[in-house]
Amino acid sequence: MIVKTLLRTLLYLALIIWLGAEVFFPIVAATTFGTLQPDTHTAGAIVGKLLQILHGMGLVAGTLALIMLALAPSLGVYKQRKVLVPMALLVAMIALTSYSQFAIIPAMERDRIATGGTIDAADAANPSRIDFNRLHQRAEHVEEAILLMGLATVAFGAATETART
Repeated sequence: MIVKTLLRTLLYLALIIWLGAEVFFPIVAATTFGTLQPDTHTAGAIVGKLLQILHGMGLVAGTLALIMLALAPSLGVYKQRKVLVPMALLVAMIALTSYSQFAIIPAMERDRIATGGTIDAADAANPSRIDFNRLHQRAEHVEEAILLMGLATVAFGAATETART
């Protein structure tokens, strides 16, 4: 009984940490840019660093949640077929987080440097600025997908809990 409770606690704690950060990140980003309105370069640097922290948290929390779900059937917490969808969602979330962290962000940084260090100072027709903006939009869509998949993971977890009783 204690092992089952511990496993569920760690699973939900990992999801809470990751999804909580995903939910509050846009608020922090908007506040940072609102506060530092004239200095978008500094605001972008702050938000970029916070996004790297968010991704690190997500990768650790997602991996922990995935491990907890993988262990759950063998410990009699959930049935094997009930954890397959949440596990697939977590794998997709981890993959998208890795893609954002290790592909999109470095490409955006290369574009920023190619524009002379400040995106807003570059001409709107500058190919590096255009690519940066395209990648920024992609990064936003990736984060939205991660959040939606995380919410679906929680919903499937709740359905699994309900089915058990």
